[in-house]
Amino acid sequence: MVSTYAEAPTGARLLDRDRTIAGPNFNRWFVPPAALCIHLCIGMAYGFSVFWLPMTKLVANPDASCAQQGFVAALFTTSCNWTVPSVTPIFEIFIAVLGISAAIWGGWLEHAGPRKAGFIAALCWGGGLVLAGVAVMVHQLWLLYVIAVICGVGQGLGYITPVSTLIKWFPDRRGLATGLAIMGYGGGAMIGAPLAVWLMARFATDGMQNAAMALIILGVVYFVVMSVGAFGFRVAPTGWKPTGWTPPVDDGKAMITTGHVHLDRVLKTPQFWLIWMVLFLNVTAGISVISMASPMLQDMFGTHLLSGDGAGMDPGAQKAAIVAAAAGLVGLISLFNSLGRIFWASLSDRIGRKNTYYCFFVLGIVLYVLLPTWGQLVIPGLFVLSICVILSMYGGGFATVPAYLADIFGTQMVGAIHGRLITAWSAAGVIGPSLIAYMRQYQLDHGVAQALVYNRTLYIMAGLLFVGLICNFLVRPIADHHLMSDEELASERALQRETLSKADAAGAARGSFGIGGALAWLGVGVPFLIGVWIAIAKGAALF
Repeated sequence: MVSTYAEAPTGARLLDRDRTIAGPNFNRWFVPPAALCIHLCIGMAYGFSVFWLPMTKLVANPDASCAQQGFVAALFTTSCNWTVPSVTPIFEIFIAVLGISAAIWGGWLEHAGPRKAGFIAALCWGGGLVLAGVAVMVHQLWLLYVIAVICGVGQGLGYITPVSTLIKWFPDRRGLATGLAIMGYGGGAMIGAPLAVWLMARFATDGMQNAAMALIILGVVYFVVMSVGAFGFRVAPTGWKPTGWTPPVDDGKAMITTGHVHLDRVLKTPQFWLIWMVLFLNVTAGISVISMASPMLQDMFGTHLLSGDGAGMDPGAQKAAIVAAAAGLVGLISLFNSLGRIFWASLSDRIGRKNTYYCFFVLGIVLYVLLPTWGQLVIPGLFVLSICVILSMYGGGFATVPAYLADIFGTQMVGAIHGRLITAWSAAGVIGPSLIAYMRQYQLDHGVAQALVYNRTLYIMAGLLFVGLICNFLVRPIADHHLMSDEELASERALQRETLSKADAAGAARGSFGIGGALAWLGVGVPFLIGVWIAIAKGAALF
């Protein structure tokens, strides 16, 4: 019987890249489920808001003096409850460290391989959540912040681990491959957030939700699922290509290079910084809407979200009903954020990455300008639809950019280059929400009506997208002098310690999909579809 996997070189350890090179019976469609195992877990970062309120109610009978405690005192107190502003920086730490760690260890990942990187990501994210549960249990905010850094490292490594592997397995469908994996990050909250809410209620004591136990259980589950994904990875031998596929001919004008740019050289290219700005501006606009979508809907439409405009309801009941209706938008945002990743990334295989980003920016500008109009005309349905399309393009930007990088800079070090690029996400994650929150408060302080406070901000976002449109227009094919020479490429590949020949690559990964493939896809597909159903059910309340 022929082995499914290539024989490992003598002395290769279980996590080494050498042990993950695919053999003849492997099928490339096993790789996306492995990637989804990781991204569906780390995507729970988007759903962490379900913990904020329970974390502010951990102390049953706080001292009266707690109302005057400062930030430093809150870091170490065990007798006072935390505030929402004191716990929300956990998400910001996740995103900031995600970008930093991906940039730092992206080059190492190319040589270490996806199994080792994915397993370390599982340790950091899953193990970090267990430790976070302990920090909540002992009520130490400073410790929670420190552990959030560990979780952020797991986010960064987990996010970029599948990218290089998938792009090399799917040279014919780069957008589809990365879209499938990164779709999981957008959909992770659809699964994880309801599960966390259920766990907090299941282990509640004296009417208080048990955030600590929920974090610990989620951490264990995520560690197991991510480890399964990490050990499921196989890498394509150098020179592998799908049966019957022929690489496109380079005519000197194509946006797909046949060479490779080294990580150390990529920051010296204008293309990298233009694509960095493209991602930064797309994410800044999108994440601004994510951060304020629910209050924006409530401020703009108020009782118009209720049947009969809430006639006959007392003010308290009206407010509760408005909040409940707006909560449905959060579910739809998660759904469109996730599905937009696979839709737009797959579309980019047909129309090209540059044209896909043109769609993001042109359509985005139109929709951001229209949002205030829907508010003034009191048409909440069109407002919600516009938000959903915007969020699909927000997610689509993340899923399309790895393929864009592979087209421009080649595939040899695309994972490491992607790691450098997503620092744009970290920057946007800080600037976008801060900008829209500041503009909202500034206008309220200066007497602007609550229903109109977002208009100017939305026009600013449209302006940012116009700048992104210009940056995308300026992206050109990479100049030949930036490409690695044959000797540099051979040296880089030698660092991966791959011993297979071109003949081995020609015969590798020609196996059938089989029952194993069906089970792998069911394993990730069923939880994802459950999350989709929950999101749709919540969103239906808006209509």
